[in-house]
Amino acid sequence: MIGNFINRLEEALVAFLLAAMTIVTFVQVVLRYVFNAGFVWALELTIFLFAWLVLLGMSYGVRVGSHIGVDLLVKNLPPVQARIVGLAAIALCMFYAGVMTVGGYQDIDLLLLIGIEAEDLPIPLWIPKLILPVGFALLFFRFAQAGWNLLTGKGGGLHLADEADDAIESLSDKEQISEEAEASKLK
Repeated sequence: MIGNFINRLEEALVAFLLAAMTIVTFVQVVLRYVFNAGFVWALELTIFLFAWLVLLGMSYGVRVGSHIGVDLLVKNLPPVQARIVGLAAIALCMFYAGVMTVGGYQDIDLLLLIGIEAEDLPIPLWIPKLILPVGFALLFFRFAQAGWNLLTGKGGGLHLADEADDAIESLSDKEQISEEAEASKLK
């Protein structure tokens, strides 16, 4: 239940951030090149939106298996050893995400204490930087899910994207389509 809520919230935020970033950039370009005007804060807002998009997108990428990895060695290992290597990789990723979560929290704490505002936007800087601990905590959660799935046998690891398999599958689909087209021409 809570997992589905987090999944939907993550997807909605990624979609919203991408749309907002695109709209702000489009409006700024039109204002600049058509009306010779623009917003001073548009670039900074776009940078903040992009940072949020990337840091939320990394956990989304772990969830849907869109990250690219080099797994030539792991694919050639026996299943038990491949599972051990996968768990070790996930543990290292969780360690990294945990360190970044703590560091992001410390950064936010310091910004709250100092009270610095963003350069062009009239908001405290801790608000856009809040994505650091939030994004890495979500990444930690996604790696924990992947580790649990691997440990319990529900998944085969991180489910990395495999460009070679995708290219071969795409080529096979194209060949099948062309063969069907040739067969229909002969009829």
